[in-house]
Amino acid sequence: MKKRIGIIFGGKSAEHEVSLQSAKNIIEAIDNENYVPLLIAIDKKGIWHLSDSQQYLIDSSNPELIALNPNDDKLSITPGIRQNQISVSGQNLSIDQIDVAFPVLHGPYGEDGSVQGLLKLANIPFVGSTILGSSLALDKEVMKRVLRDAGIPIPVFMSFTKNHENKIEFKNVTKRLGLPVFVKPANLGSSVGISKVSSESEFFIAIKKAFEFDRKIIVEECIEGREIECAVLGNDSPIASIPGEVKSNEETYSFYSYEAKYIDESGAILEIPAKIDKDVTKKIKSTALKVFGALCCEGMARVDFFLKSNNEILVNEINTIPGFTKTSMFPKLWEASGIRYADLITKLIELAIQRHEEEKALKTIR
Repeated sequence: MKKRIGIIFGGKSAEHEVSLQSAKNIIEAIDNENYVPLLIAIDKKGIWHLSDSQQYLIDSSNPELIALNPNDDKLSITPGIRQNQISVSGQNLSIDQIDVAFPVLHGPYGEDGSVQGLLKLANIPFVGSTILGSSLALDKEVMKRVLRDAGIPIPVFMSFTKNHENKIEFKNVTKRLGLPVFVKPANLGSSVGISKVSSESEFFIAIKKAFEFDRKIIVEECIEGREIECAVLGNDSPIASIPGEVKSNEETYSFYSYEAKYIDESGAILEIPAKIDKDVTKKIKSTALKVFGALCCEGMARVDFFLKSNNEILVNEINTIPGFTKTSMFPKLWEASGIRYADLITKLIELAIQRHEEEKALKTIR
């Protein structure tokens, strides 16, 4: 029998639209001979919906993006029950057992362990890292502290919480980090809320902007180097893809911004494989696996690096639910490494089932 795959997308995060783009591509590429996709959308207010397969996405006000098609089929989840886990409220209708959930939720309320915890309580196998790996990886400050303690090289950074916003001193930051610096929300991806600043006036504008998206921010030194990305796939014995390089359109963008990633088709060039020597390739792949393990990740991730002119590598960040859009590095890296998009989705589903079966075999009582 075909397995029912609950694809969960949208969400309250500022990366909502990116999630829709990712989900659209997964739904179009999934192996329909073996899987039946069940589309579960979360709107920007956090309300869950059962989405019609033909009309789940519509054109948005931005012609380059898509938007969620709202409907009245709101969902509720019953934890711990293996049948009728998800039901449609207000109707005499229930949905049969979900075999595997596939969260395609980028950023907070989806990539931070919150949805993973809900699915774990509901006893539903799910794709990607579990609670700990998700939460460690999304929080850039915690992620960097863990990597630093594991001996993995990272850029120098400082972190600040919202209650310290008025106490941040430009001179102290630049004394330690120099200029320019990057100012980032601690718990977002897709370059949302990130600014590259070179002056004191730009700095405080960037601080205010970053705090609009998170209660904690990081300020990080600017690394002069190439942007290299490497994908990881697996649970206990993960493998790394060939690395690829992101080349931003420097005439238009000062860094690989949200617009360069998802709006402007000429915003960046993805070069796969990256033109780097064999020793550097080997080092990047082995470091990507170390990062994956240090942060207790499972299933999938994309690890982003800076490669300096002397071939020194620094880890920028890791994404446990990387983008699955047509321009996203994660599926492109695996395709170049010999795994087709549809086969990649199948492998991720199989990894979710494998982990769930292993967890079921564990003792829960003395």
